[in-house]
Amino acid sequence: MELKEEREQHIFHSKLPDIYIPNHLPTHTYCFQNLSNHRSRPALINGATGEVFSHADVELTARRVAVGLHNLGIRKRHVIMLLLHNSPEFAFAFLAAAFIGATATTANPNYTAAEIKLQAQISKPTLIITHACYVEKVKRFADELGAKIITIDPPPSPKIIHFSELTKSDEKLLPAVEIHADDTAALLFSSGTTGLPKGVMLSHKNIVTCVAQKVDGENPNFHVDRRDLTVCVLPLFHIFSLIMVLLNMRVGAAVLIVPKFEINLLMEQIQKYRVTIAPFVPPILLAIAKSPAAAAVFDLSSVRRVICGAAPMDKKLEGSAKAKLPNATIGQGYGMTEAGVISMCLGFAKKPFKFKPGSCGTVIRNYRMKIVDPSTGASLSRNQTGEICVRGDAVMKGYYNDSEATRRTIDNDGWLHTGDIGYVDDDDEVFIVDRLKELIKYKGFHVAPAELEALLIAHPSISDAAVVPMLDEAAGEVPVAFVVPANGSNISDQEIKQYISKQVVSQKSVP
Repeated sequence: MELKEEREQHIFHSKLPDIYIPNHLPTHTYCFQNLSNHRSRPALINGATGEVFSHADVELTARRVAVGLHNLGIRKRHVIMLLLHNSPEFAFAFLAAAFIGATATTANPNYTAAEIKLQAQISKPTLIITHACYVEKVKRFADELGAKIITIDPPPSPKIIHFSELTKSDEKLLPAVEIHADDTAALLFSSGTTGLPKGVMLSHKNIVTCVAQKVDGENPNFHVDRRDLTVCVLPLFHIFSLIMVLLNMRVGAAVLIVPKFEINLLMEQIQKYRVTIAPFVPPILLAIAKSPAAAAVFDLSSVRRVICGAAPMDKKLEGSAKAKLPNATIGQGYGMTEAGVISMCLGFAKKPFKFKPGSCGTVIRNYRMKIVDPSTGASLSRNQTGEICVRGDAVMKGYYNDSEATRRTIDNDGWLHTGDIGYVDDDDEVFIVDRLKELIKYKGFHVAPAELEALLIAHPSISDAAVVPMLDEAAGEVPVAFVVPANGSNISDQEIKQYISKQVVSQKSVP
């Protein structure tokens, strides 16, 4: 029953009742709390090798890696950078960090050395876990920071440790570490509502709440059966994919880890392993919808749920994807690194609700949402468009070492201002219609115009620059730059593109 105060302030909440969330527990304790019920069931399947790890294997390996990290001198509050493509080692390292009270930070391994260094200068990792092919990319700034390097494949130098050495540690030597709910478990990077990338501090309470909001309670918002198999093709360095893995650990289901997206390989693995749940972004759904092989060659009938996130999915795409995924409920979720999942289609609940195409579902339980007028800050009622604001225990602690950015994002009453424009309709469904924030969404990846503008202006032949999004069918949006050459400069479009492409990952390059 709504409180009078909430009705007067036009505060919206889930159609599902709030539940008790044990968010006093550390992330690893919560995820493995029900381990005795599913110890021998598959937890992680390495799509690259076919290797299968049970839930007991994952918990034991994480403990051993935690001891190995401790033996290397990693202590509570130290930061470990995971510069990895999707792999079981990502999950082992993330959970191991939690066991010893360390903080895991993630970075896109496809980033350039300069982009990774920017994140490292903020997070100051004590250890970097990566692939052998990226050692040269990180070695210089790792030396500057005094950070050790570990590779998950054979290292290029005997001075670098192989990850497998950590897994040989004696789990009985795991140190007792006092971990509080408000300790920072993860430091993920986001451009927030505007500007350059910032470190998002997520506490154990934030992460546990975010997982529990979906899978705990009598009628879970996102019902996952222990027999389900979720495909993990979205990058684990993003919150969407990371939370999906953790929630499967919680319920005893399995995750198929796919190192990278390639459409035919993805569909082949869905068919081979009989995947039932598919977290996707719109470009992956578009690739499936457009692929002749999706119907003619591969059997995708095992997929019963597709949750689409990171960028809006329109009705046309939903319809064309449904033709290739005939047994799947296809719906959307909406969230952000700073707040986890904010709303989700209730067609995924254990007792599903009907939902409208194009909606992002309803506010997830144990969260509160309001729509505010961006000019006045006044709360708006149903069917009125304004900025989406949320409040709850999944909202981040703040931006690391950036109190001003935190203050601009989370107000004095604890409401996180998302920078997204939307409304709540008469059926409590959330619709996103625009953005206040400057971010460009390229295939679900965030591209900050300010970052590209800073690089362009740094060029001696450019005096000013502006970067804006341009609509693109396959990517959603691509960045387009407008530049003002410096006096006397004849710099060409091609020279500008080459200059940018050498300094940033491909999705940030100007087309």
